Amino acid sequence: MLAFTMLAVLLATLLALGLTPYTWRLVGRACGAQIKSKTAQRRRLLLERAINEEKIQQDSGTPSDEEWEKVPASSPPIQPDESFHGVVGFFHPFCNAGGGGERVLFAAILATQQRYPNSLCVVYTGDHDASKEQIVANVRNRFNIHLNSARVCFLYLSTREYVLPSKWPHFTLLGQSLASILVAWDAFTLLAPDIFIDTMGYAFTLATCKWLFPAVPTGAYVHYPTISTDMLSSLHDDVTSARGANAGKGAGLRGKAKQFYWEMFAKLYSWVGGNVDVVMTNSSWTQNHVSQLWGKSRTNQGKQHAISVVYPPCAVGELEQKIPVDEASEKARTRNLLYIAQFRPEKCHQMIIDAFRAFLKSYKHLSELDPKPKLILVGSVRDDSDEKRVYKLRLQAQEIKENVEFVVNAKWPQILDYLKTSSVGVNGMWNEHFGIGVVEYQAAGLISVVNDSGGPKVDIVVPIDGKPTGMFMSE
Repeated sequence: MLAFTMLAVLLATLLALGLTPYTWRLVGRACGAQIKSKTAQRRRLLLERAINEEKIQQDSGTPSDEEWEKVPASSPPIQPDESFHGVVGFFHPFCNAGGGGERVLFAAILATQQRYPNSLCVVYTGDHDASKEQIVANVRNRFNIHLNSARVCFLYLSTREYVLPSKWPHFTLLGQSLASILVAWDAFTLLAPDIFIDTMGYAFTLATCKWLFPAVPTGAYVHYPTISTDMLSSLHDDVTSARGANAGKGAGLRGKAKQFYWEMFAKLYSWVGGNVDVVMTNSSWTQNHVSQLWGKSRTNQGKQHAISVVYPPCAVGELEQKIPVDEASEKARTRNLLYIAQFRPEKCHQMIIDAFRAFLKSYKHLSELDPKPKLILVGSVRDDSDEKRVYKLRLQAQEIKENVEFVVNAKWPQILDYLKTSSVGVNGMWNEHFGIGVVEYQAAGLISVVNDSGGPKVDIVVPIDGKPTGMFMSE
């Protein structure tokens, strides 16, 4: 609770001083100017180091330099602007998690390097257990994204733990959001950026940036709104199995208090969103919810750029090339079901395992098949809590352990092989914001079976020429 105490003291002090909005802005600018001054030397050193590393790569022809030269051109080609030599800061405290959000982060860094080859991309992260070399290697192995490592820098946060949900057993949304201000301060005191982009959904960090550095352009890539109208309505749902920990808890005095708290937080979140210069969302579902929350506030604050949908980077071209969908390739497929998703609570792995167990019991003739159907769970783990979650899932699947396979932190070639040999791709998350794994299923020719909600329903598993491209499941 240290973070909450510090923030509460700060807010109470400011309220006690009775600062007017104008004075508040002056205080922010003064703090920002001091931060810029204190981080100026680190900025020079990092830029100089990037130039020197790049020169060494070019002179020696190192493997990383060769890989960078092999990066395929985008379509349409990005026109490089070599006049920009600034720092582009990416706020992503869990950059080494290996999920779809991290693919977006490093694809954005790659695009930045192609557009501004002389810029320095700085990632504010809390992954102290991973070096720059390890993270870049993981990006290459997991996502097949090759970066110019000389122009990437990782600055390590000391306060990441405060945005973990476990730190806020009560008032989680507000606690994490206020704590993200503390983590943003941590990031800016490491290095003040020239452009600041949040790729994890910590909107309060963008408002903090605008308070400290009003002239710094800000951008948000929103995977999932911190709160949504669906969350509010879920409080009164009868179905609670897969719609979040608070689904169905809107009854009684406690439920009304929670609804009031969420509604007040939604208003605060709406005001914060109005501070962002450029907003991109990963799906039509997310765009709809973010527009409802941020649209009016952005209009009131005079933001010119509309909230746009920019679908996450998916390896569709590579999948089409390496996994041709034809009669010959279909004969090589097994009866396996594949689920590609991080081992996180909202991905509903428990529900998928239970459904697969029921499937095996319902169809007795399956025991006569050789080989038998298998459920393959492929996903990354971020920390000890994720590892414990995988352990519990293994215990849950003990009864059908011969038919369930866990693949943790798989490399891209492994994932390609599973996509090539499986027949069905599943996704159990309610209101999945997009679903990169589902796109991979479709591109690889698998039959998609997804939750009847969110991005998979609206943007991916959609009819073509009036015919279905997959199947939907509901609770």
